[in-house]
Amino acid sequence: MRGRTVREVSQALRQGRISPTELCQRCLSLIKKTKVLNAYITVSEDQAMKQAADAEKRLQKGNPLGALDGVPFAVKDNFSTAGIETTCASKMLKGYVAPFNATVVQRLLDQGAVLMGKTNLDEFAMGSGSVDSIFGPVRNPWGYSEQYREQQVEGQDTEDSNWVIAGGSSGGSAVAVASWTCFASLGSDTGGSTRNPAAHCGVVGFKSSYGLLSRHGLIPLVNSMDVPGIMSRCVDDTSTVLGVLAGHDPKDSTTVQDLFKPFELPEEIDVRNLCVGIPKEYHASGLSAETLEMWGKAADLFENAGAKVIEVSLPHTQYSIVCYHVLCTAEVASNMARFDGLEYGHRSNVESSTEALYAATRHEGFNDVVRGRILAGNYFLLKQNYDDYFVKAQKVRRLIANDFLKVFGSGVDVLLTPATLSDASTFAEFTKEDNRTRCAQEDIFTQSANLAGLPAVTVPATLSGRGLPLSLQFIGRAFCDEQLLTVAKWFEQRMKFPLLNLQTLLNNPSEPLKSQTSLRAL
Repeated sequence: MRGRTVREVSQALRQGRISPTELCQRCLSLIKKTKVLNAYITVSEDQAMKQAADAEKRLQKGNPLGALDGVPFAVKDNFSTAGIETTCASKMLKGYVAPFNATVVQRLLDQGAVLMGKTNLDEFAMGSGSVDSIFGPVRNPWGYSEQYREQQVEGQDTEDSNWVIAGGSSGGSAVAVASWTCFASLGSDTGGSTRNPAAHCGVVGFKSSYGLLSRHGLIPLVNSMDVPGIMSRCVDDTSTVLGVLAGHDPKDSTTVQDLFKPFELPEEIDVRNLCVGIPKEYHASGLSAETLEMWGKAADLFENAGAKVIEVSLPHTQYSIVCYHVLCTAEVASNMARFDGLEYGHRSNVESSTEALYAATRHEGFNDVVRGRILAGNYFLLKQNYDDYFVKAQKVRRLIANDFLKVFGSGVDVLLTPATLSDASTFAEFTKEDNRTRCAQEDIFTQSANLAGLPAVTVPATLSGRGLPLSLQFIGRAFCDEQLLTVAKWFEQRMKFPLLNLQTLLNNPSEPLKSQTSLRAL
């Protein structure tokens, strides 16, 4: 079942070609064989096997709960899960077990999906590499692939830090899907945290329109931008999962009231009436030649198929990173205030005074990145700074949203942009820059969609010269998620992205890439 889609495995389950328990056991076996990737913080083996056994009984009776009955999935460890630890990859919440399920998790379970476990991330989802977790960094499976090995030069650096990052902050969820340990996963997307790792790991990463999916049970980072994200192996699977998750939730007042009707994407798609916009401001400094070339080829592909392709302008894009930084840290400062060591989570042994307890608890429980964002956010929210920073950033955010409204109002249906500046870096290269600099670089193409509340999806396109995935991004009009995914599927059909080959890792899980000196020279 490796490389199979949700639809394919669902059909196999219903036809009896494989049982849910057998499928679950295979996924658990793959989790153990790919342990070096560090995709999971918690593997819920007992619960998963019980859920799979229940699904098997339903399927034998011909009474499946839905299209996902018996299908394994994984959840980023910042979504609340009843009875399973939710840590946010932090010392602050290590050992915390929520008494309820996040709405999106519950909706998957209600369909009979099997929860394999909780995936790794940057601490409290603050990062773009999935390297800042107390449980260790996440590794990109493509860095262990035959495709990547074949492109390495004999005698290349064999240091342990030469492995490839997964992207972030939802790196564990992307790796879980890419390495076949589940068929779909949930991430969170605040400035690109689902789309970035999906792009680096060669899977589809989707952020819906703000308000389409419930945030209830998602431990908040930036309330006004957070969106549960979906990762899968193909656009059709994303559509299937979206159909299960979307819709109003009385527990989340930001979800839209309108009834959501699940949709199935057509097989034959005509793009001749489509208008694709190419934002000129996205020709950013640092954009790799390979990504630029792929972007141009994709635009030509649409044009040759009869679509109208035009250059558009989003003039306030240049201010989006700074705007995002101010608003993000301000909301982080507010959201992190709840972690004080009194009600739940880590509590320091320093008890000389209440203030000393607060200070010691937060110093011990948060890493440098989280503490830095709290400090910056509180600075921006000081009475004397509020108007100069927070209020101005909100005004710029409105200008950025208006840029998109103007472009889509001119007749453009979707925007085609890069997803990342280049393919994934090695850990050694990535950590040469600090967290804030890396986030600014990695989120440059993705965070504007969060500021504007628009749907966006990244689709793997080809492999770079190093044998690593290169992806492109589509941004759609608000609540035109179906149109966006339809266009993304048309593009996906023509890319024929290769299947990840992890044979060496699976055959020798205890010694991944022990020596690169035996790799074939270029």
